[in-house]
Amino acid sequence: MGENWFQREFMVPRRLAFNVLFYGLHIGIFAYGWWSQATNLKLAGLNTLKFSVWASRGAGLVLALDGGLILLPMLRNILRIIRPKLTWLFPADENIWFHRQVAYSMAFWAMVHTTAHYVNFINVEITQIRKQTALQIHYTQPGGITGHFMLLIMLLMYTTAHAKIRKECFEAFWYTHHLAFFFMLGLYTHATGCFVRDSVEPDLISTFPFYSTEHCLGYLSWRFIIWPGIIYFGERVWREIRARRATRLSKVLIHPSGAMELRITKPSFKYTPGQWLFLQVPELSKFQWHPFTITSAPEDPYVSVHIRQVGDFTNALGERLGVGPSVVAQMTKAAVKGYEKDEKNGFTRGDFVEVDPAMTSITLPQVRIDGPYGAPAEDVFANEVAVLIGAGIGVTPFASILKHIWYRQKKGKLGSLRRVEFIWVCRDAPSFGWFQTLLAEVEAAQADPNFLRINIYLTQKINEDMLWNIAVNDAGADYDPLTLLRSRTMFGRPDWNSIYGRIKSAIESGQYVPGSSSQLKTRVGTYFCGPSVLAKAIKKATEVNTDANVEFSFAKEHF
Repeated sequence: MGENWFQREFMVPRRLAFNVLFYGLHIGIFAYGWWSQATNLKLAGLNTLKFSVWASRGAGLVLALDGGLILLPMLRNILRIIRPKLTWLFPADENIWFHRQVAYSMAFWAMVHTTAHYVNFINVEITQIRKQTALQIHYTQPGGITGHFMLLIMLLMYTTAHAKIRKECFEAFWYTHHLAFFFMLGLYTHATGCFVRDSVEPDLISTFPFYSTEHCLGYLSWRFIIWPGIIYFGERVWREIRARRATRLSKVLIHPSGAMELRITKPSFKYTPGQWLFLQVPELSKFQWHPFTITSAPEDPYVSVHIRQVGDFTNALGERLGVGPSVVAQMTKAAVKGYEKDEKNGFTRGDFVEVDPAMTSITLPQVRIDGPYGAPAEDVFANEVAVLIGAGIGVTPFASILKHIWYRQKKGKLGSLRRVEFIWVCRDAPSFGWFQTLLAEVEAAQADPNFLRINIYLTQKINEDMLWNIAVNDAGADYDPLTLLRSRTMFGRPDWNSIYGRIKSAIESGQYVPGSSSQLKTRVGTYFCGPSVLAKAIKKATEVNTDANVEFSFAKEHF
């Protein structure tokens, strides 16, 4: 039985500490906003509205805070720089998660603020403390206009940010989220109507913020929250400039199951293994940028990404490159048979089709890349033991890391790293073709057969033809018939608790890491890329098996 909400939020020490600090700060600011309004003698007339105006002022101050906080985790370049130095202080890799927490908070306090103001405006009309109607305040004054404008933008942004919509129609999410620019303009100018004042009429002036602070007694919070917006705008300008540097799509390879490998040359692009980038194809869209993990190693003369054709953008890119269903179907059919070599069509498990402009009428489109950006898998070499787990196309960040390990092995520069466990969970056999060539080369290059262990799990139901082919080709063969690796494919879902239990037992007995002692604490870093359901199971297994001798850590890839 999985953990419930209460256990996750209040029984996990780090999450509990976050909740106390984050929500405690919000409640404290709300209380301060309420108190400062209720005790301000200059606003005695407005305070006749009582609870509604006090609540609206407190919630408004909290929304100002969140308006600044929500942009901080989106400062990707700044996070990339400070991440290696401050990972111990705060989880920089959880920036998207923190962004969502602030968004949830904004949704709640926006409902409080809006409801309280609706009551305020109706009471203003009833009591006539100001000679205005509720409709006039709503639709003719800056506060009401910008408020409703921001609510409309929030409605669009929140509905299209749902995981299912992002997966099925990323474009809707992408475009509506860029309405945040106008939302921020509304937030910075929301108080220009001088609703909170000690005079009958607003004391307006001709220069920004268009009201005098002598009689307009708002919190002036825009002076503080505007800075994250300025920094974010500056970063976006820098990203645009950087993305325009010379970039060329040099080669496109089509792997079994339709995965496309794009090889890009950009001399100015420097990165470390495990990082990711944004890709744009102006011919398909001049505004959309899509995140992909870098699959090449820094030592390679190109930057590569592997793209599976599953969404609007990726399908459109496949069509643009002329990779029709017939090409993908032929490769998938060859891969799924399970033969080491299919003499009829010449495909092997790791074969690919290269889109060669010289041989076809297809021209490679212009591309732009932005990045790189940090990811937890960067820290692999800081551990004695690294457990790399990929699910399906989630294996992509580990292609770069395995390549880089290969290069560093040749130079004898592995740092603290003494053992690597690579686990790949696949739903279907053709997916093995994505990185079969790389895995075979890395496996063959191992002088120490215990340094790198490759564990591949196939979770699909095996049909009779595949089972027969496996039985025929596996008998006495040195290589697995599905992957063409020395390591044998395992069938079914991994038992994570059992896997980590075996690793812990082997470490404690001194048999796992060469020269290790059970008196020393061994650090085992787990790096995962894949669905959240699987992440929870793996994380729980790392926590259960951590003890005084072996420290398991867990990190999940986020975009």
